[in-house]
Amino acid sequence: MFGLGNYTTPADYQLCSTFLQGSTPTKLCLSYPNHFPWYFSPNPSLFTQYSDQVVALVTPVVCYWIASIFWHAIDQLETAYVNKYRIHPSEEELSRNPVRKREVFFMVLVQHIIQTGIGYIVLDEGHRVTPENALKGLEYWMRLVEPFVEKVVAEGSKGSVLIRSGYTLYWWIIPSLQFLFAMFVLDTWQYFWHRFFHMNTYLYRTIHSIHHRLYVPYAFGALYNHPLEGFLFDSVGALFAETVSLMTTRQATLLFGISSFKTVDDHCGYSFPWDIFQWFSPNNADYHDIHHQIIGIKSNFSQPFFIHWDYFLNTRMTRADIASRKKKSAGKEE
Repeated sequence: MFGLGNYTTPADYQLCSTFLQGSTPTKLCLSYPNHFPWYFSPNPSLFTQYSDQVVALVTPVVCYWIASIFWHAIDQLETAYVNKYRIHPSEEELSRNPVRKREVFFMVLVQHIIQTGIGYIVLDEGHRVTPENALKGLEYWMRLVEPFVEKVVAEGSKGSVLIRSGYTLYWWIIPSLQFLFAMFVLDTWQYFWHRFFHMNTYLYRTIHSIHHRLYVPYAFGALYNHPLEGFLFDSVGALFAETVSLMTTRQATLLFGISSFKTVDDHCGYSFPWDIFQWFSPNNADYHDIHHQIIGIKSNFSQPFFIHWDYFLNTRMTRADIASRKKKSAGKEE
C-alpha cells in the first residue's frame, strides 16, 4: 500500500455504493484522488527505470552501507564528544577483535550477494494496490463499521463518518498493524533461532561463533556471519515476516530498509542521545553489546526490534545486572 510518485493514468476512478442512513438508502461515492493518502502511487513501479521487486532487493543493501559509512565516519572522530558516548574505547576494538576488518567486509559482501539472490528468486511483485481495488477495500471497511456508525453517530453525519472511518482503517490502521506484526514475526524468528544456536554447542562452535569474533561490535560488522546463519536468520526471516503479514512489495521494502538500519545501529558501538533508533526500544547498541561480552553471551538474544522475548523468557541482562553480579562477586572474594 505504500507508494510515492506521480499519477500517470486518467483520474476517473470512482466507486459509488448504497448505504443505509437510518431506514433511508443513501448513495456514497469514493474517488481518486480524493480518498487516497499522500503516500499512495498508482504507478506500476515507484521508479520508472526499476521494478518494485528490484527496489525491494536493493534497498536493504543500500541502507546497510549508508548506515555503515556514517558510523565508520563517526569512528574516525577522536573527539571528547564522540568518546563520551563510545561504549568501548577505540583501542579495545583493535586489541580484542581477532578478525581483520578486510575479512569482515568480504563476508558481509558475500551475505548481501546471497540475500539478494534469494530475494530475486522468491520475491515477486506482490499484490499491488491499484485505485480500483483500493476503492473496493475502502468500501469493505465502510460496510464493516456501518452497524456501529448506525448506532452511535447522529443522522446527518453518518455518511462522512463512514468515509473517514473506512479511510483511516484501510490506509493507516491496517498497514500499521501489518508492519507491527511483521516486526513481531521477525523478532520471534530471530530470537528463537539465535538462542538455539547459542544453546547447541555444535552450532555455536561451527557457525554462530564467527559473529562473536567481534567482541567489540562495529557498524559494518553487523552482518559478519557464517553464510548459513545469514541465510537462515536474516534472509529467510525477513521473507517469512513479509509473507505472513500479507505485505505488498512496497511495504516489504520499508520493512527491509528499516530492519537494515536498525541492525547496523545495534552494532554501531555508540549510545548517542540523538540516535532515533535507540529511542523507541531498549533493544539498542548498548543492550546488544552486552550479548557480545562473555558475561552476557547467554543473554539478550532479542533482535532486531524489541526485547519482549528476553523479558518473558528471563534472558534479559542490563548494565545494572552486570554491576550487581560484580558487586556480589567482589563481596564473596572479601
